[in-house]
Amino acid sequence: MMEKNIEIEFKNILTKAEYIELLNHFQVKETELFKQENHYFDTKNFELKERSSALRIRKKQSGYELTLKQPCDDGLLETNKQLTAEAGEEMIQTGKINDPQFASILEEMGIAPESIVYFGSLSTIRAEKETGNGLLVFDHSFYLNIEDYELEYEVSDRKEGQVYFQELLHSFQIPIRETKNKVRRFYEQKYRNDINS
Repeated sequence: MMEKNIEIEFKNILTKAEYIELLNHFQVKETELFKQENHYFDTKNFELKERSSALRIRKKQSGYELTLKQPCDDGLLETNKQLTAEAGEEMIQTGKINDPQFASILEEMGIAPESIVYFGSLSTIRAEKETGNGLLVFDHSFYLNIEDYELEYEVSDRKEGQVYFQELLHSFQIPIRETKNKVRRFYEQKYRNDINS
């Protein structure tokens, strides 16, 4: 069963000190932190990346979820599908997205499903807090020998969300930093590693 939704989110890379300060301010307890793994797929020529899209399987406590993100008018169109552990692990191990619904979406994008390969994984320690009119997400991520910290704010109303997020950063004297999404940071690091190897 596929689900589609529009994702509107704001994000800002943090220093470790800023990340810790925000966790303390929002009283995030150790028990509220949870781990998830993002496993990324693309073609060898980065055809999804070229279309500002991303394909991943996310593994978390509740199970495996296959997600395709595509640009749309007001954010990203997310297509999600819950997978069994067996199906999720098989796709990660083989690099083959053997799901007919996702294969047909890839074909509509002009991408041959059989050209998709597994690129690697990014692990995140995450905490979430409902605040303002949205969800604040505190992320500590690990990938390709990189470690980074990030604050995300997921909302349904772009204008309200932007005002709240900017005011929050301002109140903690955190500069607004141009922040690429995780898959973009992962890809750029992988590309740098591949060139230097």
